[in-house]
Amino acid sequence: MTLAVEPTVRFIDETSGQRRVLNYEFETTVNADLELLKNRLFAGFNLLYEPEVTYNPTGDVQREAKFGGSAALSLRIASNVLVGAEVWYLQHYDAANLTAFTGDAVMLGPTLYVQFTPKMFMTAAWNTQVWGREIGNPVSLNLAEFQRHRARLKFAYEF
Repeated sequence: MTLAVEPTVRFIDETSGQRRVLNYEFETTVNADLELLKNRLFAGFNLLYEPEVTYNPTGDVQREAKFGGSAALSLRIASNVLVGAEVWYLQHYDAANLTAFTGDAVMLGPTLYVQFTPKMFMTAAWNTQVWGREIGNPVSLNLAEFQRHRARLKFAYEF
């Protein structure tokens, strides 16, 4: 089990590209892994809470948060390679305390893990939004608060 925190500060709005904003984001995740078949099949679970506050040049302050969870399965296909799939369910709120629900989304996609050396590895994941709902919008995807596609690529070296 792992607790991960990732604080981020931005000076450009990530959605509109507006400059001279001050944005604070604090992604917090709890990760748990489980070995289902010895050294062969693994399950992973994540919980996410990501509060965010943005100060605009006009003096407006926007607060929002994402909350959700994921489940994943990975299969070892070689001694140093695992492939898998993951599904995320995410909710968006216009308040950091999760009181102003604005919509949700389901993201689904493949994962890859490659161990290059005992101290160096790479992970990759690609998700696409397969279902979503924005409050007050009948469209079957929530593209107002969530991406249509998201990809994550991570190289790590332990020292």
